[in-house]
Parts: sequence; C-alpha cells; structure tokens
Amino acid sequence: MADTKYIFVTGGVSSSLGKGIIAASLAKLLQARGYKTTIQKLDPYINVDPGTLNPYEHGECFVTEDGAETDLDLGHYERFLNVNTSQANNVTTGRIYQSVIEKERRGEFLGKTVQVVPHITNEIKRRIQLLGQNGDYDIVITEIGGTVGDIESLPYIESVRQLKWELGDHNSLVIHLTLVPYLSAAKELKTKPTQHSVKTLMESGISADILVCRTEHELSDDLRQKLAQFCNVKKEAVIQSIDASTIYDVPNLMLEEGLDKITLQKLALEERSEPDLVSWNKFLSRHKNPKAEVTIGLIGKYVELQDSYKSILEAFIHAGAENEVKVNIKSIHSEFINTDESNKITDLDGILVAPGFGERGIEGKIEAVKYARENNLPFFGICLGMQMAVIEYARNVLNISDANSTEMDDQTKNPVIDIMESQKNITQMGGTMRLGAWGCELAEGSLIHKTYGKTSITERHRHRYEYNNKYKEQLEAARMVSSGINPQTGLVEVVELPNHPWFIGVQYHPEYKSTVKTPHPLFIGFVKAAKDYAKKKKK
Repeated sequence: MADTKYIFVTGGVSSSLGKGIIAASLAKLLQARGYKTTIQKLDPYINVDPGTLNPYEHGECFVTEDGAETDLDLGHYERFLNVNTSQANNVTTGRIYQSVIEKERRGEFLGKTVQVVPHITNEIKRRIQLLGQNGDYDIVITEIGGTVGDIESLPYIESVRQLKWELGDHNSLVIHLTLVPYLSAAKELKTKPTQHSVKTLMESGISADILVCRTEHELSDDLRQKLAQFCNVKKEAVIQSIDASTIYDVPNLMLEEGLDKITLQKLALEERSEPDLVSWNKFLSRHKNPKAEVTIGLIGKYVELQDSYKSILEAFIHAGAENEVKVNIKSIHSEFINTDESNKITDLDGILVAPGFGERGIEGKIEAVKYARENNLPFFGICLGMQMAVIEYARNVLNISDANSTEMDDQTKNPVIDIMESQKNITQMGGTMRLGAWGCELAEGSLIHKTYGKTSITERHRHRYEYNNKYKEQLEAARMVSSGINPQTGLVEVVELPNHPWFIGVQYHPEYKSTVKTPHPLFIGFVKAAKDYAKKKKK
C-alpha cells in the first residue's frame, strides 16, 4: 500500500468551472482534519512555463519561493492552505517534452524509439509522484488543466489511468468537475452534458469516483440519482457546487456536501476530527460584515482581464477583512487615464500602481504616481509601479525631465531605472529574470519597518530592471528614502516619502505571499491608510 494517497481533479463540458478552487477547498478540508496536503497543477500547453505568456492569454504568472514561474492556480493553493508551493507543484507539457528530449539526447533510452507511451507518460507519472516521495504529505491533489477530450490533455489522462492501476485500490481517486446547465426556456437543469463528459473520460479508461457538479440551481434528489445512475457513481458521490458569493465560501459548501467525507472513505482513511475552520470562518465573517468602505484605484494595463492581477485582488480581500473594511477596486487603464469617467483618478482613497512589462501605458502610471504624491493620497507601487514612482520623482522633483528606464528607452541619458548587470548578456527570455525569494534589510524607524514590525524580510521577485544606485544620492537628498536594501547586491528594494502620509514603492511582489491566515502587512497597512484617508475626507 502506498504511503501517500493521490487525488486527480479533471474537468469537463466547459473550461473555467473552478477546478482550482474545488481542489483548494478539498485540500483545505483535509488539512483542517489533520492531513498534510498539497496540490499540483498539470498544464497541457507547450510553453515550458507561463513566464513568457501575456496576462491576457493566461492571467497572472504566480511566482513561488524557489523562483518558479507558475500557473495562477498555485496562488489559490497557497492562499487557502498557507503552505508554500514550489517548482514541483506546476508541470507543463513543454517541461515534460523538454525533459524527455534532453534524456534522449543524453542516450538514456538506449537506442529505443521515444514515444508518448511509455516515455512521455512515464515522465508525467514521475512528476506527479515527486511531491509524495519525500514523506512531507499524506495526500497529493493533482489538478489537470483543460477539459476532458482536449487533444492536449490525452497524455495526462493516460498517465492517470496507468497510475490508478499501479497504485492499487484505495490509494487514488478521480474527481470529475462538470457543468449542469440550466435552460431557462425549459426551466430545468440538464444532465446530458455531464453524461457525455463522463463517457468521454471512460473512453480513456478512467471512471470518475466523485462528480462535482457546477450549477446555478440546487440539484434535486431525483437529479442526483439520475447522475449517479448514468455516470456510474454512488449517489453520495454526486456533489453540488452551487454559485457562491465568494470563493472563500466554497470550503464550507463542500463541507456541507460531504466532499471530504466521501473522499476519505474512498481512500480508506479515517475521518479523524471534524475540520477545524474556526479561523477561516472568522476571516469570512469579517470579510462579509465590513464596518467601512474604501475605494482603491488599481492602475494597470491589463485591467480588462481580472485574472491579470489575481493575487493583488485577493490580497486586498485579506487585508480588507483584517481592517474590517470593504475594499472596492476601481480598475483604471493606464493607457487611457482621465480620458473618460471610468478611467479618472479622482474620488479615490488610495492608488496602487501595478506590475507589468514594456512601455505601453507607462506615462499614465507616472501621472497616477504624481497625482497621489501631490494630493497626499495613500500610494502603493509594486515592481514596475515602484520604478514609475522613482521616474516620476526624478522628473518632477529633481527636474531631470528625461529620466526614464532603459526598458522603455534604451538610449535615455538618465536611466534612473536600468537593467541589472547580471541580465545584460542574457538572450533567452524564459526563466531568466531575478526570480523567487530574496532578502531585504529595512531601515529602522522607516514606514516600511513599522509596517512589517521587523528589519529583515524575504520577498518574491520577478523582474530584470532595477533602481539605478548612481542616482541614489540625488534622490535621497530630495527626500525619496531608500528604506529597503538587498544585502547581497546592495540594490534598492523599497522607496518611500517620509513627508507623505503613506507612500511606498517596492521592487518585489508582496501579493504572492498574502494568504487568508496571514494577510500581507503591506496590504494591511495600505488599506488602513486608505481607511484613515476616507475618514478625513468625510469630515
């Protein structure tokens, strides 16, 4: 019998049904029962990682402590479980094929013809089981991207079929997430799409053990019985996943449906105690019962797709609950600032200038920084947002009118932001930035020090360009303080303005480390500053 149990989450009928949220919710319940649980994502696309993908293609790129550029679902996993993920938690088809081809080039297959079965499937199985081999986890949940029937997913489905057979009874199970649509003309829910989806899965040799049905309306007993009968599962294994007001309701909804209980039964694991969700539900209560409201302007150039800034939006939810404040996000496109009512940067309680790459929309970001600085409006700049704050200050306070970043203008005579020395000879784009956790020493007595409550921190990075230390003396003389320094490189990580109520720019990405259990202190501090600003505005 295997020491680690494996759960596979597949999807059918439609994409974007929320496999990641269901996987994270089940993992939360199992964790709350005392089982050490982790989740990994298998992505069928041929990119080696999402690091080179435009956010419009695949949402944000989530970065782990060990510097892996991964799928945004890993953000959900960390926010729900409060456990760090790693390179091993995200596998792509590109990485699988790259690994197999490298082995073939080294002659590891001894002259054999390299094929999808067994070579690709063996590599997939190896990657799936990596997390279960070190003894750190009782249960590994593997979410398979895409929908059943996609040509890209076939090797993954075949690998799951083989693994289920190899692991033996009660050591693995398949949860199939599907859609039960409501036809308003007929005024009824329809099970046929689910039946077809399960049939497609069975054609690949896999029977679903549990059905999770996304629905807008309650599933009746008769409908559950019908799904059980025609999809070859037990009635208690037909789980309803009804639309919720927030993703953070889903663990409680799955608890009511008994998803964790049926999972433990099928894996022959004892139920132990009831899930301990006390702190989770305290967070939910604060989130749903705010005592005040603030409006934050999120200045970015990918605002049309909410998933582009997923971790930032979730970090605001965590920090809002901590402050008992409802945080309303006004998404403002940096390319079109002040062109119409929806893009105006007035009537806000705080401005966050978001990360990004390339020169499109940067002048709008600089304008937003200037507005926040001159109007004493709480300001928070992340990565490119911090760099724009430095450029704005150099232009409008130091009067260096052509101050810029060499990312935007490689001929600028005043590169207050410049490419890192270590990046200058790099020609490949993928996985070559400054990535993962780096240390930072905070200046005692600074706002950033007070916000964190300590002087030594580590935060996650994802960038090529840095604050140019050649301008540090000039900027500090004009009272833009460099309050966070990386001890290894001497590079500036944090800037702030002491003569401003709350103005902080950070080179790193604090949003990646915010979870339900431990909201990020910078977001807590920023939301509190916005709350104080809103109070003063009303007086």
